Amino acid sequence: MIDATRLSTGDAAPAFTLKDAEGKEISLKDFSGSKVVVYFYPKASTPGCTTQACDFRDNLASLESHGYRVIGISPDKPEALQKFAGDQSLTFPLLSDPNHDVAEAYGAWGEKKNYGKVSVGLIRSTIVVDESGRVETAQYNVRAKGHVAKLRRDLGIDA
Repeated sequence: MIDATRLSTGDAAPAFTLKDAEGKEISLKDFSGSKVVVYFYPKASTPGCTTQACDFRDNLASLESHGYRVIGISPDKPEALQKFAGDQSLTFPLLSDPNHDVAEAYGAWGEKKNYGKVSVGLIRSTIVVDESGRVETAQYNVRAKGHVAKLRRDLGIDA
């Protein structure tokens, strides 16, 4: 059994450096001084992940106007992320975590149930990191549809 240690409010956000859709290395420290929404999703170009990514895309201006940057992380290779970003007009960074090291560090990899079946994989999760690199909020097992609206409410951002 894989039991991922979940992050809690106030924890130091684990540092990471991953490749984006163009193969450029992006680090959490690149966003130092900004609030960052780091969301983990299982697979690019699947229905649920597309719904969630487009929801972030459609709310990006509002999130950014409140000081939040958005980063999506999945186990997909950069080429798949590039296609996904292009197909869906995504303008925020999508990062490749093929060995799921970052997902594990953030508690977003482990056992999950899907239609009653237990498997090990990426747990759809959102971690908000504050300007000082600490966890502002950590949400696990989130739903693809409606999650961004809930997150906005939780962050006190008007719809």
